[in-house]
Amino acid sequence: MANTPTAQEQFSGVKPVEERHRIDEAALAAWLTENVEGYEGPLTVFQFKGGQSNPTYQLVTPNRKYVLRRKPPGKLLPSAHAVDREFKVISALNKVKYPVAHAYALCTDDAVIGTMFYVMENVDGRILWDLALPDSSPEQRRAIYEAKVKTLAALHNVDYQAVGLADFGRPGNYFSRQIDRWTKQYKASETESIESMNRLMEWLPRTVPDDDLTTIVHGDYRLDNMILHPTESRVIAVLDWELSTLGNPLADFTYFMMQWVMPGTERSGLADLDLPSLGIPSLEEVVALYCQETKRPGLPAADWYFAYNLFRLGAICQGIVGRVRDGTANSPQATSMAARVQPLGDNAWKFALKAGA
Repeated sequence: MANTPTAQEQFSGVKPVEERHRIDEAALAAWLTENVEGYEGPLTVFQFKGGQSNPTYQLVTPNRKYVLRRKPPGKLLPSAHAVDREFKVISALNKVKYPVAHAYALCTDDAVIGTMFYVMENVDGRILWDLALPDSSPEQRRAIYEAKVKTLAALHNVDYQAVGLADFGRPGNYFSRQIDRWTKQYKASETESIESMNRLMEWLPRTVPDDDLTTIVHGDYRLDNMILHPTESRVIAVLDWELSTLGNPLADFTYFMMQWVMPGTERSGLADLDLPSLGIPSLEEVVALYCQETKRPGLPAADWYFAYNLFRLGAICQGIVGRVRDGTANSPQATSMAARVQPLGDNAWKFALKAGA
C-alpha cells in the first residue's frame, strides 16, 4: 500500500498548469515585456501545488523567476479573491523593508489572461507545512517560532498611514465587522444547518471585547504562509495577503495562538505534542514575547478570541464548500472541507461556554 503523502510533499513545489487554469502564455509574455522592468523571455509557466484560493503560478525565464497570483475564473463570492488588495499591501510593505516579496505590477485588464492578476518576485527559501518542524533541532525550532512571533509583531508595529494604507480598511469595530462579514459569507455558502455555528452567529456579536487598536492585519498568519531563509531560522517573506486589511492586531495574534489549542491531529495543531522536548515555546512564552515586542501590557482572557477564530475558520471552510458547490474551488483538498465545519463550530462553542456563553 502506498504511503500517504505528507503535507510537505502534497503542497510543496510546482506542477504543470491544470487544464481549467490554463492561460494565454503569449498574451501574458507580451504584458510582462511591457509592464515588468527587466523582464526577458522566453517564458515557461508552472502552477504551485499549495493554496486553494487564488491560482498561483511560477513564471520561469532564463534570468529570473516570478510569481503570478490571479483571481480564479468563474462565479465568485462578493469581495473574495481581491488580488488588487494583496498587491497594494505588499507594495506598501516594500517601502519599510518588511519581509515580503517585491511587487512588480498589477493587471486589472481581464482581457490579458481572463482575470485580474499581479506579478511579484519569486523568493527562494523554505516553505514548511508541519508545525512540529521534524527536520529541525530543538534550538532551531525555538528560533523559528520566535522569528514567527517577532515578524507578526513587526507587522503590527508598522505605521499604516505612513506607508500609504490609511484607506486600506476602516479603523475600529473590527471584530464586529468581521463577525458580520463571515456570518454573511457562511450563510451565502451554507449547505446544511449546524447548531453550534447558528449559536455562535447569535452570541459573538453580543460579546465583543473592548479593544479598538488598529494596525495592518494579515488575516491568515501561519507557518505555511511564510518563506524561511534556506539555512537560517528567520522569515524572509510573508505570503498570501488575500485577507489582509486594517484591523485589530489581536485578531491576527490570537489566530496564530490557536495552534497551541488545536489537536496535533489537525495540520495546524500543537496541543498533543511534547513542546518542551521539541524546543517549541509554550503559549505563555509566545504571549509574553508578542506583548514585549508590541509594548502591550498583557492579553485579556483568550477564550472569546479562540471561539471567534474557530467560528471564522468554520466560515472559511464553508466558503470553500460553497465554491465546490458552485464549481469554482481550486483544489482537490477542497471537497474534504465539508467534514471540518461542524467540528470547528462545536469546538468554538466549547470556548464560548468557557467565556461565559
